[in-house]
Amino acid sequence: MEFTTKLSDTMNYLNKKLDVEGNFDLVYRTFYVAGREACIYYIEGFTKGEVWQKLMEDFASLTPDVMPPDAHEFSKKYLPYSQVGLVKDEEAMIKQLLAGISCLFIDGYDKCFTLDCRCYPVRGVSEPEKDKVLRGSRDGFVETLTFNTALIRRRIRDPKLTIEIMNTGESSHTDIAVCYFKGRVDDKLLTTIKDRINKLHVDALTMNQESLAECLYPYKWYNPFPKFKYSERPDTAAASLLEGNIIILVDNSPSAMILPSSVFDIIEEADDYYFPPITGTYLRLSRLIISIFTLYLTPLWLLFMQNPDMIPDWLRFIRLSEEPQVPLLFQLLILEFAIDGLRLAAVNTPSMLTTPLKCDRRYCNGRILR
Repeated sequence: MEFTTKLSDTMNYLNKKLDVEGNFDLVYRTFYVAGREACIYYIEGFTKGEVWQKLMEDFASLTPDVMPPDAHEFSKKYLPYSQVGLVKDEEAMIKQLLAGISCLFIDGYDKCFTLDCRCYPVRGVSEPEKDKVLRGSRDGFVETLTFNTALIRRRIRDPKLTIEIMNTGESSHTDIAVCYFKGRVDDKLLTTIKDRINKLHVDALTMNQESLAECLYPYKWYNPFPKFKYSERPDTAAASLLEGNIIILVDNSPSAMILPSSVFDIIEEADDYYFPPITGTYLRLSRLIISIFTLYLTPLWLLFMQNPDMIPDWLRFIRLSEEPQVPLLFQLLILEFAIDGLRLAAVNTPSMLTTPLKCDRRYCNGRILR
């Protein structure tokens, strides 16, 4: 549906379409601009009240003889705000309204004035708990998309840095930002990623980036290893952009998806670059060796235990002194479940219980020692 010049018809349609009476946070207000009736729609909690207060003061000074016949001319002359748009389609207007953009209608104009004066609830850009470093910056991504793109822009002040906004999800209409550096990115991979995002047919990205990853690579579900590198650090994302990688930011997610990524990219950390080359190389090599040991040490030990003849002489001390009552494979599985159980218990224990548990443990240890 396209809007008409008669405001009353537009308001009756939108009030019924949006169920204004049933949604307490969807607000509309009517007022007059130069003798013409006007109406504004906005979401409570997403709009800066001081912006509309300033605009109302400007509207109060307008007279009917200065009102232009064209909506575009009115937005240029009498809407002193940086982010103003014109929308004629009803579906596009509703999508922007539910995203937090304020929508203004004036009798006599067949277009909607959209003003991006959003103010999302956001936490501070503190250092992420997972990607802490000994040196370097202490800021991190948050759940607001515009804040995350600003953190990247602050580090790369080059017009070749391109951030394209996309939208997916029939119900959620989740915003997705694709960031890349022109001249360094793989154009074929970039085209493939954007085509797959545009062709997504999902109801909502309920798990943010993980849902997007499963949609981009639907036939890799059986692979337990990470398909992309994730980082909550804007300096890591900026460095990856300068190396020619693609960064995907999803609204409501505090981490960046970096692709393409290899195993060597996933095991690296920001500390590798904040230290001198020799120290950084040592840290990265040690992390790589430990990762290899983690993957192959336990299977090799199980293989040697099941085939004692394969054990070399200098490893004879690892042989079992007697036949175990429980097969080794089941022992390893029990140990794995026990470690996972302890990890889940540590993660899910409320912080209010940590102090009493520590006190009880000290008390019990004291009684045992006595």
